[in-house]
Formats: sequence, C-alpha cells, structure tokens
Amino acid sequence: MIILGIETSCDETSAAVVKDGKLVSNVTTAQLFHSKYGGVVPELASRAHQRRIVPAVEEALRVAGVTNRQLDAVSAVYGPGLVGAILVGLSFGKAMALGLGIPFVGVNHMEAHIFSNLIEDPKPGFPFLNLTVSGGHTQLVLVNDAFDYRILGETKDDAAGEAFDKVAKMLGIGYPGGPLIDKYAERGDPRWVNFPRPYLEEGSLEFSFSGLKTSVLYYLRRIGYQSSASRVKSINPTGYDEFLCNMCASFQAAVVDVLVHKTLLAAKRFSVKDITLAGGVAANSELRRRLMESATNVGYRVFVPKLEFCTDNGAMVAMVGYMKTKEGRTSSLELTAEPSLEL
Repeated sequence: MIILGIETSCDETSAAVVKDGKLVSNVTTAQLFHSKYGGVVPELASRAHQRRIVPAVEEALRVAGVTNRQLDAVSAVYGPGLVGAILVGLSFGKAMALGLGIPFVGVNHMEAHIFSNLIEDPKPGFPFLNLTVSGGHTQLVLVNDAFDYRILGETKDDAAGEAFDKVAKMLGIGYPGGPLIDKYAERGDPRWVNFPRPYLEEGSLEFSFSGLKTSVLYYLRRIGYQSSASRVKSINPTGYDEFLCNMCASFQAAVVDVLVHKTLLAAKRFSVKDITLAGGVAANSELRRRLMESATNVGYRVFVPKLEFCTDNGAMVAMVGYMKTKEGRTSSLELTAEPSLEL
C-alpha cells in the first residue's frame, strides 16, 4: 500500500510517501522569508504553499520511485493551523485523490505529530505518554492505541513555543525564537536568573507560560535592557553576547523544568512505560537531553523523533494516512479546513 502525505498547516510545504508502513521519501521546504517580519504572515504563507506544493509532491514521488498512478490513497492535514495555508494542501490532496479515483484521508495535525514517533524503529509500545510541544500547542496525551487518545493536560494560555518566540522578540535576537534561544543557551548559565517555574497547583498536569514570559519582560524593564544590532551577534562560535546567552539559558531552563516535571508526573500517575516527544520544540537540545536523562534514570523508555520529524513534515501525515487507510478510516471529499481543530 502506497500513501502520499501532504502538510501545509503553517509555513512548511511538505510531501512524503509511505510504502507498506515504511517511509520512502520526505520532501520539506521551509519559508525562511518570514523571519524578516518577526513571525509567520498568513497570506504570504498561503501564496508560498501554492507555488511549492506541486514541486514538493513531484519530488516526493520521484524520490520514492513511484508514479501517482501507483498511489492507493492521498492524505493531507485539515487542521489545526492557518486556514489559508491548510486549504492549499487540503484542496490539492482532495483534487488529486478525486482525479486518480482513490481514497482521501484527512489528518489532524496534532495526531500527526504523535505519529512522528511511529515513523522509524524502534517504536513505543501502547499505551504510551506523548508530550507535544510546538508554537501553538503544549499537550500531554495518553495514547492508549492508534487513534485512541486522552488529553491529560494542556496549556491554559501561551504554548511553550509561543513563549520562546515572544522572549526572543523581547531580546531582539530574531525569529524563529526556539532554535535561536537554544543556540544562545548552549553558552549561558541557566542559574543566572531564577525565573519562576509555573507548575500551577500541586499535582496539576496543565501548563501555563504567560506568567514566565511576563516575568522575563519585567526583568528586562527593571534593568533597562534595550536590544541593539551591536549586541545581538550572528550565530557563530565566537559571536555571542554573554548577557543574551545567560538570559536564554535561564529562560529555557525554566520552560524545560516544567515540561519534564509534568511529563514524569503524568507517566507515574498513568503507569506507562514509554514516553514520546513531538512538535517543533521537541527539537530543543536541552529538552531532549533532560527528558531522556530524567526519564531513563527512573526506568522509562524515551523516544524522540529525528529533528526532521519534529518540525511540520509530510512523513508524519503519510504515516497517519497509511494507518487510517488500512483500517478503512477514509474521509469524504466534502471535508473542510478546521483551523481550530482539537485532537
């Protein structure tokens, strides 16, 4: 069975092919031009997807060594995300399925992130705990079986990735904030500023990062910080400002402490053996290291996807499409984009 997966929910245009449960191609192009605007511009993202979707699909098929006539189904994300961006991939996927006379499978973007841990071996065993951390979501999910989920906790306000982007903007280091803060933090002291750890009430599995973000803002105001081009250096081994490195390390440590603490609390409470990490923030080196170290030290198996499967990608969509097609869970061509879709 050969499945095409299409992802256009935000600013990555991606297409991938899964053959009999194995990934055989994954082609992704990122829209780097958004950095000069300090964030993703929805209209520009949609137009870029329109230009890139055909080349991405053609290249995914070429790398996989298959033709569109060999496809058994086409899958595409229908939410959550930017509605205009979603519509590009969704419309293309439905039209392609209709033209080829094959099934179409609509995929929940958050579900696809969970499946990023099922792309390659070794794979976690059911039930497992998943922590998805991205620019729009921070969720702890108990995955009882494929397509059987229970949300245990999620953010009450800002997602962790959103907090990274906003703090990076305060510091003036650029966009996207996640990878930039990660780079600066590698050279900083995480104990330099003791920012609050927003655990909420004792035992809660919910998250909150707006207070931490505000704490950073108040600290910068108190010391009279002003970012400048001379202070914000380019990313290279010798061009880092000590203050920025220490600030990034301190902020990042607070976020990672909360994420790891809540994840281990949930794993113990629900008696799982396997823990998985997903989403764009799953690429953060400190989060990957700390979760792996802390969880394995107390007996859990931890699975983290390759970096290429943390950010939005067609591979995770194709994998969901493959599993759903096997079970006969195909979608109507009347399926519409749902930008606020929940898991």
